[in-house]
Amino acid sequence: MSGRLRDWTIGSLILAILIYWVETRIGWGALLAPWRGMSPWQLLYLFALSLFSYLIRGVRIYDYFHARLKGQLLPTIRLSILHNFANNLLPMRAGEAVFPLLMKRYFGQGMTDSALSLLWIRGLDLHLLILIAFGALYLREPGPLWPALAALWIGGLFLVYPLRAPFLRWSGERSGKPAGLLRKVLQSLPGSQAGFFRAYLWTFLTWATKFVAFTLVLLHFLPIPLSQAVMGVMGSELSSVLPLHGVAGSGSYELGMVAVLVPLGLDAKAVLSAAVNLHLFLLGVTLLLGPTALLFPRPKGEGRQVNVS
Repeated sequence: MSGRLRDWTIGSLILAILIYWVETRIGWGALLAPWRGMSPWQLLYLFALSLFSYLIRGVRIYDYFHARLKGQLLPTIRLSILHNFANNLLPMRAGEAVFPLLMKRYFGQGMTDSALSLLWIRGLDLHLLILIAFGALYLREPGPLWPALAALWIGGLFLVYPLRAPFLRWSGERSGKPAGLLRKVLQSLPGSQAGFFRAYLWTFLTWATKFVAFTLVLLHFLPIPLSQAVMGVMGSELSSVLPLHGVAGSGSYELGMVAVLVPLGLDAKAVLSAAVNLHLFLLGVTLLLGPTALLFPRPKGEGRQVNVS
């Protein structure tokens, strides 16, 4: 209980500092003014891209746990939207805990297994973000280095399952908590390499759609080269791995973009203004889509253990 109070206190303090800083250094009126230059059709298009990204996240979870969730696609999308809603709004990454809780409540999935599977999913997210960074660096400075690094980075994915089998055997031959934990981590991967690569494909579609939408939003507020815009969005999104951030990700989301773009020579105040507006777009999408999760059906036999086939 004290930990939750601490998280909310620190998160609220960071949010208050950001609000005060923007008001005194920029002014909320000046910061929000560029929204008037965006047409309703543009907003609708960007919202539709974001909605598609949310839906694909649900499909990724459904495919990842297909043996357990077969026939429960719509309830899985409900779970995914609620998880992302909590993740975008709660401080200190507290929203991640919603995923194993809902997997247990909806589908009877063990919380440890769900948490470890989520860890792999977040690993795929991080892998894809770094791959996008290689693409942005290539746009900024074309040459053979970045495609070569990207190819090596993708090649690492093909080592996961060949290495998984011997490590599973090794951990199975030993007792103790470290070996048992390693075994659980490896068993939380999809059952086949094909399932693993499908999860990566869904990850690619999720982030590609999100990056298109968010990059277009950022370019509206900060007219910079495309490569810099992609890097700026990536900086903000990578901030989500930090344990210290305010309510609704305030502070760290903006800092992530500032840390990437200001060293490139861009004006700090202009970058911060664009980062805040992009964050407001993210929160707007979150608040609009969150309640739509309630329109999706609850799972059949909620809370009952689902057999693995």
